[in-house]
Amino acid sequence: MPIGFGFDIHPFTDDPGRRLVLGGVHISGFRGLAGHSDADPVAHAIADAVLGAAGLGDLGGLFPDTDPTWSGADSIELLTIVRDRAAAAGFSPVNADCTVVAEAPAVAPHREQMIMRLAGALGAPVSVKATRAEGLGALGRVEGIACMAVVLLRELDAP
Repeated sequence: MPIGFGFDIHPFTDDPGRRLVLGGVHISGFRGLAGHSDADPVAHAIADAVLGAAGLGDLGGLFPDTDPTWSGADSIELLTIVRDRAAAAGFSPVNADCTVVAEAPAVAPHREQMIMRLAGALGAPVSVKATRAEGLGALGRVEGIACMAVVLLRELDAP
């Protein structure tokens, strides 16, 4: 049963039209993150973990930021595509576990909705946890949000 690890990080943007998306959930009252797609570090970290476990490369190779097709893409849809690619390669997700690293917003009020969106796209249980960087940014600045994830896959022909 292969295990994959994923990591993603996006800086905050000053673009007032950019919404903050974490785990497929739009969170109001906070600056959005910069990125080619919707810049959801939670969905991206899980997708990269799936790709790694299945030996299918990485998110940047599958959805390059040089391809306008993926501009503003919904990362939950990208995760669904990744799940389907893993299935085509003979793998099915067993579960995913991720940790969001953010000073703000608090993840707890959005956790259940994130879990529902992510598990729906992955087709397996997802655990979402959060921690703070405790002011380790340069001079205490809060510059973005990161996420780490692990995913366990099983081979489709295995019991």
